[in-house]
Amino acid sequence: MSVECDKVGGINLAQGVCDTDVPEVVAAAVDKAVRAGANSYTRHDGVARLRNALALKLKRDNGLRFDPENQIVVSAGSTGAFYCAAIALLSPGDEVILFEPYYGYHLSTLQAVEAKAVYATLRPPDWSFDPAELESLITPRTRAIMVCTPANPCGKVWTRAELEWLGGFAEKHDLVVFTDEIYEYITYDGHKHISPATIPGLAERAVTIGGYSKTYAITGWRIGYSACRADWAERIGQLNDLYYVCAPSPLQEAVAAGIETLTPDFYAGLSAEYKAKRDKFCAALTKAGLKPFIPQGAYYVLADASGLTGATGKDKAMELLRRTGVASVPGESFYRDGSKEADNIIRFCYAKREKDINEACRRLEV
Repeated sequence: MSVECDKVGGINLAQGVCDTDVPEVVAAAVDKAVRAGANSYTRHDGVARLRNALALKLKRDNGLRFDPENQIVVSAGSTGAFYCAAIALLSPGDEVILFEPYYGYHLSTLQAVEAKAVYATLRPPDWSFDPAELESLITPRTRAIMVCTPANPCGKVWTRAELEWLGGFAEKHDLVVFTDEIYEYITYDGHKHISPATIPGLAERAVTIGGYSKTYAITGWRIGYSACRADWAERIGQLNDLYYVCAPSPLQEAVAAGIETLTPDFYAGLSAEYKAKRDKFCAALTKAGLKPFIPQGAYYVLADASGLTGATGKDKAMELLRRTGVASVPGESFYRDGSKEADNIIRFCYAKREKDINEACRRLEV
C-alpha cells in the first residue's frame, strides 16, 4: 500500500511509521555518543547504561524487577527481541495462541521458527475474547500465547481482570506468555497499561518485550528489548548475538539518555497528542461513512469498510486510495486466510504530522 500510495502521491496512513519529531535529548545524544567513541560492538545483551536504564524504567513505570546483568537483553527492535525469544523457547511444531486481528510480524515470526499459530478471536467494539474459546484451543502441542497490549491493529488495552484470567490460564496449561508492550505509553480515556508480568502466575512464565521505536519516533533505529527470568534471558541473549551481534551502539546510548532524562510530562504529553489526532481522524472517518472502532491505545484505528466497493479488504483499500488518495492497510493483513471479517476492515495509522492528518481528514470528508 505504501508503494501504491507513492504512485498517486497520496497521504500514507498505511504503514505504522511515526514521522513525528524525535525528542531533542535523544537526537542530541547520538552525536555525542558517536564522538565519544561508542561505535564498536557492544556486549551481546546491550550496553550497561541502557540495561540499567531499562531496569529502572521497568521498576518505575511497570512495577517489574529485573536484574540488568542477567535478565534484560537489548535487541534489534522489539521485532528482533520477539524473534530471539521465540527461537529460544519454542520448538518446531509447537502451537502458539495468537489473538485475531493480529500484528503480521507476530505471525511471520512464528512461521519463521516453524511454530504453528492457532487463533483466538477478539470481538469489536471492545475487542473482548471468549475464555471458552481459548480453552478449546489447548492441545498437547500448545506451548505459548502472545499478548499485545496496547494492541496493533485494534488498539485494545488489556484490563487487569483479563490479565488475571490469563495468569490462571497460562499457569493451568504451563504456557510461555510473550508480551508485546511497544505502545505502553500511548493509552486513552482512562485506560492504563498493565504489564502482564505483574500478574500472579505470570512473573516466571512471561517474556516482557518492549522498545522505543514508537515512544521516541525512532522506528528506523531498531532498539528493543526483552526481560524475563535469567535462564531464558541467557538463551535469548545467545541467539541475539548469533542473529544480530548487537543493536547499534550509539543509538543504545541515545535511548538510554532519553530514559534517564525525559520526565513523566513527556509521556503524558505523548498520549494527549495522539488522543487529539485519534479524535480528529475518527470524526473524519465517521463523516466519510467509515465507522471507526475507537482504539483504547496505540496509534491505529480499524474502520468498517463495508460501504466501499469491492469483494475484499484489499479491493476496498485500493478503491479508497483511488478515490481520496488516502492509503490504508486491508484487513487481510490482520486475519487468517479465508476470514470474512478481513473483507470489511481497513486500518489507518494516525502517527503523522498535523498537516498530513488534516489533509487526510479533508480528503476523506469531501
